[in-house]
Amino acid sequence: MQKPLRVLIAKPGLDGHDRGALIIAQALRDDGMEVIYTGIRQTPAQIVTTAIQEDVDLIGLSCLSGAHNELFSEVIRLLEKEGASDIPIFAGGVIPEADIPNLKQLGIKEIFPPGSTIKQTISFIRQLFAVEG
Repeated sequence: MQKPLRVLIAKPGLDGHDRGALIIAQALRDDGMEVIYTGIRQTPAQIVTTAIQEDVDLIGLSCLSGAHNELFSEVIRLLEKEGASDIPIFAGGVIPEADIPNLKQLGIKEIFPPGSTIKQTISFIRQLFAVEG
């Protein structure tokens, strides 16, 4: 039997609205994944430290504040600095369509903007890790 995927769900920056992150965290748990939720107002350094300490398979970032370009790129930079750039990242929140290509080019595997479904997120994760559902 495969061990459950360990997913870190994090809210970088000053964004204090975490309903979407909590919903995703619960949905991933319900799907059999182990979820570590960092809470709101985390720095990129805190997120990277937690990801490494918790030995996660995947990081999910949520941002509604408009600072996604800076915050997400800093998380990626710090993962690289710590030798953990092999941890894939997905993201969600209020992210303009125009920013998505650049974020993907930086290394974000998938972006889930408003209107995305939980089923889409779970399907993406299963495909990324070739896990049967």
